[in-house]
Amino acid sequence: QLQLVESGGGLAQPGGSLRLSCAASGGTLGGYAIGWFRQAPGEEREWVACISRSGISVNYADSVQGRFTISRDNAKNTVYLQMNSLKPEDRAIYYCAARNTVYVNTCFLQAPVYDNWGQGTQVTVSS
Repeated sequence: QLQLVESGGGLAQPGGSLRLSCAASGGTLGGYAIGWFRQAPGEEREWVACISRSGISVNYADSVQGRFTISRDNAKNTVYLQMNSLKPEDRAIYYCAARNTVYVNTCFLQAPVYDNWGQGTQVTVSS
């Protein structure tokens, strides 16, 4: 069973940066498309970004386009989310999720298709 652990969250000032990591164990991450999601207090879980198995295909929510970058290092079994120009509205618990797929260049935007989830890491943006 693939297990995911997020790290790198914390407190950042508006305009600052954080890099989240999603480390996998119990399996080879190269066989999975990965998504990042977030959930703010009182809000529904929101898709943020996704990356295909190959890393060639990436997609971003409009709210983070141009500020966040998703990447992966399959040799390290880790996916990253570089978050720049952070805004107070980016405050949320961030989750990574993995979907085992035969499609090398496809990633997924919908939470229900992901079958492995991490526990989340808190991101707070405040001055």
